[in-house]
Amino acid sequence: MIAIVDYGVGNIRSVERALIQVGAEARLTADPGELESAAGIVLPGVGAFAPALAKLSEHGLGRRIVELARRGKPVLGVCLGYQLLFEESSEHGRHEGLGLLPGRVVEVTSSDRVPVIGWCRTVQTGPSPLWEGIADRSYFYYVHSFTPAESDQRIGCTDHSPAAAASAGNVMGTQFHPEKSGADGLRLYANFLAICN
Repeated sequence: MIAIVDYGVGNIRSVERALIQVGAEARLTADPGELESAAGIVLPGVGAFAPALAKLSEHGLGRRIVELARRGKPVLGVCLGYQLLFEESSEHGRHEGLGLLPGRVVEVTSSDRVPVIGWCRTVQTGPSPLWEGIADRSYFYYVHSFTPAESDQRIGCTDHSPAAAASAGNVMGTQFHPEKSGADGLRLYANFLAICN
């Protein structure tokens, strides 16, 4: 079972449908105990960093995700969920993140349109099982105003996102939305499912 963390942010149903489409038993949950029994965890998110982190903390979900990730459970962060994996964000002040990926989240400054919305070519800057069967420079769908800054763990970038995807062992994430990115996005979810199995 793949647990999709349900902490009151948007876009979780489309993540659930995408995972089911690639053969996962996917379950929306706000129960820290269910995270324990899951083969892998997807942390989705749409919105602002600080309120999202507060909601995670409110139910003990953030602490449990960190514990399980440090024990080796695969974790995939998507969009805001990806940003929450980093050490800190400068969105509306300085806020500490979950600290599973080193680095900080900053405002997008390299685009004349913020928020960045739409399809962007994503360069694969490092190897990862997430990229299995996905061509370099494929297009993925983005919606964001903040992004992780340059990271040693990055595995993908775009002109507006220096760390559009990152991976540090069992902890990984994407600034783009795989569930809105057609066949390549579904392939990325299938690859995560393979990592969990």
